[in-house]
Amino acid sequence: MSTQGTPVDREKVVSKLPASMRQDLKVRAAMVGCDIQDAVLEGLNIWMAADGPRSPVPTTGSVPFATFLPQGTWDQVRAVCGASGITLVQGLAQAVRAWLLAHPADSARAATDIPQRKVVCNQKGGVGKTAVSAGIAQAYAEQGKRVLLVDYDPQGHLTDQLGLEPIPVDKDRDSLAKHMVNTNDGPISDLLVTMPQTHFGGRLVVLPASQDGFLLDTMLALSKLRTKEPALERVLRPLEPDFDVVVIDCPPSLGTSMDAALYYGRRRDGEAVGVSGVVVPVQAEDSSATAFTMLSEQIESLAEDLALDLEYLGIVVNLYESRRGFVATSSLDQWERMEDPPLLAVIGDLKEQREAARAKQPLLSYAPDSEQAETMRTIARRIS
Repeated sequence: MSTQGTPVDREKVVSKLPASMRQDLKVRAAMVGCDIQDAVLEGLNIWMAADGPRSPVPTTGSVPFATFLPQGTWDQVRAVCGASGITLVQGLAQAVRAWLLAHPADSARAATDIPQRKVVCNQKGGVGKTAVSAGIAQAYAEQGKRVLLVDYDPQGHLTDQLGLEPIPVDKDRDSLAKHMVNTNDGPISDLLVTMPQTHFGGRLVVLPASQDGFLLDTMLALSKLRTKEPALERVLRPLEPDFDVVVIDCPPSLGTSMDAALYYGRRRDGEAVGVSGVVVPVQAEDSSATAFTMLSEQIESLAEDLALDLEYLGIVVNLYESRRGFVATSSLDQWERMEDPPLLAVIGDLKEQREAARAKQPLLSYAPDSEQAETMRTIARRIS
């Protein structure tokens, strides 16, 4: 709907935007140095002038959004939406996305030789760590970035879902765990596999899982390493010059191996704020809130004990379905009201990710125009 506003020749437009996109718009407009209403107007003009089909934007969990537009602009938007068979909320979201893409984040944020490091973790299983890890890694590779995706979970769901073979448990074969405790023979680069899909241009590289990772906590405890927390970083550091982003798909654990992953995701000296840190997938249910509290306690304890700067990049609510009733809707409301860490996205309980996993294909090449694929791009953009 629209109501008359106070600015001359402008009307107040009241609609909705995904919470993450509204926050992106606010931050990016401040970075660019323009008013939000001018950013929205520019985005709408870009969107209305575009030729061909427009990719949908996930709008689940949208929140109220108001701005001021020149008289008649909203009527034009309404006409375009009607002709395209989409809602006004969807049209506005597509326009804001167009503006965000036209005004990428200040390059100074990533002006460093250090690759961005995204640690995707939650000790609760089944919340979507693998889907989020793989999805954002694929999104970065789409953008032209060189990405290392590490399957740090010995269960190997990521490795399997991408159609790769796990590293065999063999006394004569290296693995990530063996590298972490200095019992390896060859270089870590020998274990890497480049995803073959042309969609990613050879920029998506995976370090597959090995089941000896189930013993990693014990291996670290029995090793001669004086400090255990830097073990993962020591292994991955030699690979970093070859990559722009490193994504770690963590196991459902609160042990020493998790400490090593968290240590790797800390903000290093000279690194920009908000590009490396922790992404926490959750579900809209009470058990996820409890698990998040436990993980937060571990992160805060580790940061305090070792004087680390560990940042929460944000929360992703996964497998959301409002038809599950009050528990789901009230839990989502609690996640949305949590300002720190921010809510990055809400992913519905949709079929494409399951289909891609069954087909042993990356989601963004299997279903590039799906709502889930677009949400992964949104998450990646928010934490770049």
